[in-house]
Amino acid sequence: MELYKIEEILAGEPSYRLRQVERALYRDLVDSWRNVTNLPVSLREKLEEEVPVNFNFDSLTSLKSDSIKAIIELNDGLKIESVLMQHMDGRNTVCVSSQIGCPLGCKFCSTGKIGFIRNLSYHEIAEQVLFFSYYLKKTGKSVTNIVFMGMGEPFLNYGNVIKAIRIFNDAEKFNIGARRISVSTAGIPAGLKKLSDEKLQVNLAISLNAPNDRIRREIMPIDFKYPIEEVIGLVRSYIKKTGRRVMFEYVMLRDLNDSDVLAEQLVKLLKGILCFVNLIPYNGRESNLKPSTRERIKRFKEIIREGGITVTERFRFGDDINASCGQLVYRENTGSGKHHKF
Repeated sequence: MELYKIEEILAGEPSYRLRQVERALYRDLVDSWRNVTNLPVSLREKLEEEVPVNFNFDSLTSLKSDSIKAIIELNDGLKIESVLMQHMDGRNTVCVSSQIGCPLGCKFCSTGKIGFIRNLSYHEIAEQVLFFSYYLKKTGKSVTNIVFMGMGEPFLNYGNVIKAIRIFNDAEKFNIGARRISVSTAGIPAGLKKLSDEKLQVNLAISLNAPNDRIRREIMPIDFKYPIEEVIGLVRSYIKKTGRRVMFEYVMLRDLNDSDVLAEQLVKLLKGILCFVNLIPYNGRESNLKPSTRERIKRFKEIIREGGITVTERFRFGDDINASCGQLVYRENTGSGKHHKF
């Protein structure tokens, strides 16, 4: 859908018309503008003609039925991806992209291979959640959580990301509580500082992946510009200002960042910080990287827990459909991806 056209169409209408249209689309999930009877017939027809309620997304469904990855072709022909993760406890989480490609080049992320192409508009970010809202409507379910952990670095598209978050949080639109929205960043200082002033109760996640600069720079080149000490300092300031607990994400890579010594260093680094660590079994396809073994993850987790820091482990979704960030779009752009329409 070309959501940006809605505001253009309603430019000459009373301000309450926009609220009516947005509620019909985001909350009521109407199938056709012709069914929005509180709008004038002429306006309904214009919306039906210029912004029809339909989606041209391609998708893959996990064989385990726990996740669905959607490939979205934008107006300029470029493609992004978004994933719906369906949890056993009833939560339905949409992982959204904020950029086409990414400039950071993290070694474990396929999006880095694409490179940076452009930022997404807030309409393009919102449409990812809207698509899955309509998909879930067929089963009587709804989107309950949103994570900015798809393609791109959210804090390098800060303005559009915040506008999208406000749309998700708006009671007259998606009505998703701020505490059910999480933003993952590699630790961009400007974004961390701005978020602490937003008065938004969203969850902040820091993609850390190593407790020292030597290893983190091997995994995440951004560490050369923003080393761990600077990022941790900004996190402390964020917590002091907001009182919000921060999640540190840690992708488990065999023989690279998963030793006992590094687990002990991580405990020392995070001591005294209001936080928890989320261990992520590597789910990528980079030939030079391997996932840590179950035994190694278990031991790493034990050391962190014994150090007095809360630690969790992310459940693996969609291994069979390349549901990790950027995999499907990268494969499609290189001619090896296959998908089908709903």
